[in-house]
Amino acid sequence: MSPRIDADLPDVVWQPSPNVGARRGGVEPDIIVVHFTNMQSADAAVARLCDPDAQVSCHYVISEDGRLWQLVDEAARAWHAGQGRWGAVSDVNSRSIGIELASRGNHPFPEPQMHMLERLLPGIMARWHIPPERVIGHSDIAPDRKDDPGPHFDWRRLAMQGLAIWPQAGAAADLSRFRDLSAQVGYGAEFSDEAVLTALRLRWRPWARGPLDAGDMAVLANITARFPVDRGGQGA
Repeated sequence: MSPRIDADLPDVVWQPSPNVGARRGGVEPDIIVVHFTNMQSADAAVARLCDPDAQVSCHYVISEDGRLWQLVDEAARAWHAGQGRWGAVSDVNSRSIGIELASRGNHPFPEPQMHMLERLLPGIMARWHIPPERVIGHSDIAPDRKDDPGPHFDWRRLAMQGLAIWPQAGAAADLSRFRDLSAQVGYGAEFSDEAVLTALRLRWRPWARGPLDAGDMAVLANITARFPVDRGGQGA
């Protein structure tokens, strides 16, 4: 089966993974999930994501030097999101495109890698009509288990190009509304307050420390007002 290759990315390497299936219910992707591999190298990550014994895969892998692999056709279901949840979506694998960045997440992502990601995202978003608010991190869908792509990932850089979202300055909200607002952003009610706060800060306030504060609430209030997670969407 030939993959859907973006005409603007002729340098993509097609290396099909056996860890793939059909999207359940015939749904189309409307979420993009960004991960880091946390492995020794991009080549090692590709090998694992193509290993049938590993039972994991993703759609794309981007190395530190900007090399790009496609492992799963965008129309197919890759196995990268586990039991994650975003808003009303409980089967994130069936509703998402997974992108793995070769990194351990402990330093800023290299320019060639970010540049390739910025080349890759617009085509995916256009083909599947994915809005920037549904470009999220692995830590967003599994805040109790995952921390990738981590505090060194430059979400603001993507947002300035319309490829993700970033909060605007605003007045602080009532601290008692934390869980209500976090659910409207997309964080599942099954996760603890501490896990949601950690994921929120990994994404938008990686410098913040200590208990929930007015700055966290201002981020939630702003994102909720501008990008409610399930506007016009469906669960699955």
